[in-house]
Amino acid sequence: MAKYDKADIERRMQGAVESLKGDLAGLRTGRANTHLLDPVQVDVYGAMMPLNQVATVSAPEPRMLSVQVWDRANVSAVEKGIAHANLGLNPMIDGQTLRLPLPDLTEERRKELAKLAGKYAENAKIAIRNVRRDGMEALKEDEKKKVISEDDRKRAEDDVQKLTDKYVAEADAAAAQKEKEILTQ
Repeated sequence: MAKYDKADIERRMQGAVESLKGDLAGLRTGRANTHLLDPVQVDVYGAMMPLNQVATVSAPEPRMLSVQVWDRANVSAVEKGIAHANLGLNPMIDGQTLRLPLPDLTEERRKELAKLAGKYAENAKIAIRNVRRDGMEALKEDEKKKVISEDDRKRAEDDVQKLTDKYVAEADAAAAQKEKEILTQ
């Protein structure tokens, strides 16, 4: 049975790019974005939970996020979770709602965020190249087991390389767009 599965390789490379896009969505650009709070974990009911499982996050204004906590007893835990996430946000409590005004980004902070976007892209490209390596090893193994011929292996290796190039380019494009967004606010 052949180990090489082109659909699986493409799915895994696509997954790396989708993960990158999720990471980039969480980077602050100066405009309120509910994904900014995605990495926030809250200590409630004796467990760490994602913020979106204990509250509703919305962006009522371009420079303000609103967090509506479902259970009044969790308001201070949500506030602590946001503070521990090191997002540079200072929550203001208003009953069961936390208001998070987004401060202006300094030039230095913009450059840090742009650098972070580049780091996320590099991690995604490493993941894509690891998938390529797995695909190439599977092809060599299939050839060794006489499941495919040498010509088939070479053709499939070209396909794997084309997929790799395609997804690396997608990762670069997503990061470049985010960096431009961050630096031109």
